[in-house]
Amino acid sequence: MAEHERDVVSPDADLDERALEGALRPKRLEDFVGQERVREQLSLVLRGAQRRGRAPDHVLMSGGPGLGKTTLAMIIAAELGAPLRITSGPAIERSGDLAAVLSTLQEGEVLFLDEIHRMARPAEEMLYVAMEDFRVDVVVGKGPGATAIPLDIAPFTLVGATTRAGLLPAPLRDRFGFTAHMDFYRADELELILRRSAGLLGAHLDDDAAVEIAGRSRGTPRIANRLLRRVRDYAEVRGDGRLTLDIAHAALSLYEVDAQGLDRLDRAVLDALLRRFRGGPVGLSTLAVSVGEEPETVEVVAEPFLVRSGFIARTPRGRVATPEAWSHMGLAAPPDAAFGAGVPADGTATAPAGP
Repeated sequence: MAEHERDVVSPDADLDERALEGALRPKRLEDFVGQERVREQLSLVLRGAQRRGRAPDHVLMSGGPGLGKTTLAMIIAAELGAPLRITSGPAIERSGDLAAVLSTLQEGEVLFLDEIHRMARPAEEMLYVAMEDFRVDVVVGKGPGATAIPLDIAPFTLVGATTRAGLLPAPLRDRFGFTAHMDFYRADELELILRRSAGLLGAHLDDDAAVEIAGRSRGTPRIANRLLRRVRDYAEVRGDGRLTLDIAHAALSLYEVDAQGLDRLDRAVLDALLRRFRGGPVGLSTLAVSVGEEPETVEVVAEPFLVRSGFIARTPRGRVATPEAWSHMGLAAPPDAAFGAGVPADGTATAPAGP
């Protein structure tokens, strides 16, 4: 399957898209839509630190890609009036890489460490001390003659972001004073985001078109803004530039995003599961081969949304289709369908996934 065919509803973004997102990001906490509880808690953390004249506690944000973790990191720096340094876990390959970053921080600076769970273990251990004591131990020399030289660093605030909080070691998690979990967005919140983004893009977005795009955005602002840009392109090339409901329907149909937000890969997975395997159970590898994809692609790209939407259940014996999957694909479930044998009708089985 061509890469562009599934990128339109992928929660990940490449460098070019991140640059486009920058123009649409809110700059202040009061302008950030959604995540009400996180916003309120974070506001208290920041205001309390400002009243005390100290750097706020380190902040850990967890949640799926595209939910606003980077945006909130930028907002934290803006609210504090502090510089923002951005790096990522994969870029920190050695402890020396982290020491180089930390030793150049200014007092009160905000360090945003994306994908913090992918940082090298030696760097993690250095980060423990830096977060707690604002000190790094620089090792000089090798072998028995190596010497650790303590180096004081300026007080700073670390904002860590992760899509897989369970991979963070407990000592690292415990050093964050505030942990925020980013939830998926409601449709009405996405509509507000779409209207704001349309205004910034100079596009006229009808209310019913905003409702339609929001409903297909998989609860993710990044996907909502991406679909908005595709609908805008369609409106400018094949219409009069106005983003109407008919234009939204036509554009989203062209990009193969259905009413539930499923794309071509999602439907291919469901079709194989239903037609070839009679609703399962079936192993991940077998399911992936049947749609011509790598198991990791099915597991990371398609399956999370299908499970969250109640179309697939993960059971000890493998993946199983739910009644909602049969209904959505317009098929009648056979009498011996697996969901009739102990799989909840909402697809929320929590047993470990099959092989």
